[in-house]
Amino acid sequence: MAETRAENPGNRGSIGTAGTIVLWVLQALLAVVFVMAAVPKFLGDPTMVATFEAVGVGQWLRYVTGVVEIAGAIGLLVPRFTGPAALGLVGVMIGATVTNLLTAPPIAVVTVVLGALLALVAWRRWSSVRVLLGR
Repeated sequence: MAETRAENPGNRGSIGTAGTIVLWVLQALLAVVFVMAAVPKFLGDPTMVATFEAVGVGQWLRYVTGVVEIAGAIGLLVPRFTGPAALGLVGVMIGATVTNLLTAPPIAVVTVVLGALLALVAWRRWSSVRVLLGR
């Protein structure tokens, strides 16, 4: 007998083979986006340096953000860490959205869209979040 969503609230329902493929493609695309976002931070791209200077926290945050983005990108591709990685990157996108609203408002639309896509991945991969939390 199939388990229903009501019987298991952590179950997000079956999305089928096509849905699984679409979700993995989305995760891979997001991983590429975050690697591409991190590389200029490490290379000292003048735009990145200026953005983090405008925030006023210091350039150390540029490197930390780059490391978190790379770790998140890798996590999106490792089944055990996909949900937690997506959830962590949602947090990064919240910070990026606030920063962009203060420094480059039109770019905030991009970070909101990325955050929404990451939230979708975290929701669909919630079981990996629950396992990591020990539930």
